Amino acid sequence: MKKTKAESDELRPEYRREDFGEMVRGKYALRCREVSNVVVISPDVQKAFPNAQAVNDALRGLLELARATGLAKGPSRGTRKRVTG
Repeated sequence: MKKTKAESDELRPEYRREDFGEMVRGKYALRCREVSNVVVISPDVQKAFPNAQAVNDALRGLLELARATGLAKGPSRGTRKRVTG
């Protein structure tokens, strides 16, 4: 987003820099990395999958194929035991 002529990088006169505390570059970067689930795919792969739904559908199909051929371990979708009590 471009700044308009009225906007600038300078603080307004009513604010003082010391009112904002110490500035730390990347202060929340580690926390963001720990809680985010962002995956970056190569441009050639992006062409095959135009959106998140297409990626999820393909991965679910791959999981089902792996389960059917015995390559994936763990219960398939819908076969988990219910815990009662």
